[in-house]
Amino acid sequence: MQAALATEGLAWLALAVLVAGIVRGFTGFGSALVYLPIAGIFLPPTWVIATMISFSIFGPLPLLPHAWRAANKGEVLRLSVAGAVGIPLGVWLLTMLEPEAFRWIVSAVSVATLLALASGWRYKGEISVALGLGTGFVSGLMGGFIGLAGPPVILLYLSGRKAVAEIRAVILLYLFTTDFVVMLSFYLQELITLQAFFIGLLLVPSYMLGGLIGKRLFDPKHERVFRGLAYGIILLAAITGLPVFG
Repeated sequence: MQAALATEGLAWLALAVLVAGIVRGFTGFGSALVYLPIAGIFLPPTWVIATMISFSIFGPLPLLPHAWRAANKGEVLRLSVAGAVGIPLGVWLLTMLEPEAFRWIVSAVSVATLLALASGWRYKGEISVALGLGTGFVSGLMGGFIGLAGPPVILLYLSGRKAVAEIRAVILLYLFTTDFVVMLSFYLQELITLQAFFIGLLLVPSYMLGGLIGKRLFDPKHERVFRGLAYGIILLAAITGLPVFG
């Protein structure tokens, strides 16, 4: 804990987590897209994801009851099972990734996700079992590799025609369940250190506070405002996290 408190950039990490929590609270997604590019400036790749796992498991707890009532449980289950298959492979790939490459990939994926959403592309078909499983697997692979399990699921659901509240609930529950699988994979491959774990615990209050603020701000009537704010925050974090800025 003493080493965790002495972590360089801890205050910036706490601020990034607060903003990430607000974004997730009012959209149901985006916390990793905000946190990872910033955390990559101060921490090695495995620590970035390990700290995110720590605060991601505890932070969203106040949001879960409402999400459980609003979500399609069958779709959450399919996404989670397929994601659990892809995560261990992604974690194995992460162990071979250099810190600078990690930051480039995270920022690139964040911007690519943002551009795909902002382009106006809309998936108009039904979310079949096969599509849900395939999306879950790719999402899990990315979650284990660079900590970004969200983009494939976000692109499938947020660009679709489902109600905003249901989309928000499905994404929130799926990302919460995959955190446990990522943590297990990290533990089995001995990638979690106590210092990284405690850094994540120190960030839990900021994340919970941000989530509650975001939940309070959420209003389905202002969907465009929520999406616009989330897009702007994600873009800023992605640009800031590029290696060219330090």
